[in-house]
Amino acid sequence: MHSYYKDFLIRNWQKSDRTKAAAVISYVLSEYGLGWEPKGADRDVLEVEECYLGTGGEFWVIEHQSQIVGTGAYYPTHRGENAIEIRKMYLLPSVRGLGLGKYLLQQLEAAIADRGFDQIWIETASVLVEAVKLYEHNGYQSATGVETSRCDRVYVKYLQR
Repeated sequence: MHSYYKDFLIRNWQKSDRTKAAAVISYVLSEYGLGWEPKGADRDVLEVEECYLGTGGEFWVIEHQSQIVGTGAYYPTHRGENAIEIRKMYLLPSVRGLGLGKYLLQQLEAAIADRGFDQIWIETASVLVEAVKLYEHNGYQSATGVETSRCDRVYVKYLQR
């Protein structure tokens, strides 16, 4: 992955990004009163090779002026049929409201569709109001079966072939 949106670079995660990507996610979680769970829901951020790269997924970072300002990732999931779960879509407050989140979601969806998957699942929390709005405005339907303790919503989107 190597894509530009305005002056933002979206690229594949590298080992040297581990701490900085984790810091972005931890910061955004704390902003919304959610906990960073390095041994639970956020273990995948510290173990990208095992959780994403080793399972057929991808983990991307968004860079602005050589600083990581966001993340987005996906990996295959046991839910549904031939399905992927989008995870770790986080943007720092300073880069929100520019259309970057919508662009990132579209790029993730395009990569997933190119790989031949049929369904995309996303878990989120109601307090992440902007995220909920983004998913609902982009064809994600409310579903059931939340698996992450800090999340209370799950969505699914069926990709058209």
